[in-house]
Amino acid sequence: MATSGTYVTEVPLKGSADKHYKRWRDENHLFPDAIGHHIQGVTVHDGEWDSHEAIKIWNYTCDGKPEVFKERKEIDDENMVITFRGLEGHVMEQLKVYDLIYQFSQKSPDDIVCKITMIWEKRTDDSPEPSNYMKFLKSVVADMDEHVLKA
Repeated sequence: MATSGTYVTEVPLKGSADKHYKRWRDENHLFPDAIGHHIQGVTVHDGEWDSHEAIKIWNYTCDGKPEVFKERKEIDDENMVITFRGLEGHVMEQLKVYDLIYQFSQKSPDDIVCKITMIWEKRTDDSPEPSNYMKFLKSVVADMDEHVLKA
């Protein structure tokens, strides 16, 4: 069995958790305009922008390289959790499992946190661990903060 793991980090945010959750849940099409240095395009392959189990294709830049990621979105409105399950794309060439879980929590009126959990399993032991992707995800969440506040 190939190596697997879980990375967890928290990103402090401003504003309301509801607003951040809505942007990540329903408004992925706004990401290229908001943070085009990270995300160059998001298209719906199957379903609707805001539907459970919608499949989307993301064009993004990680470590200076253009990449593509196809995922299926799972929604848990009660807990403000969105899960992107990796289906295809550059990262899936090295990983058998690549699940990204974003949970938005309002700790206090001025204290919001996005907890990012990445669950991964390599296809082979000689593939690198995906720590660069966790760094990328953390940067994407942090950079979206200002754009959510302006909305």
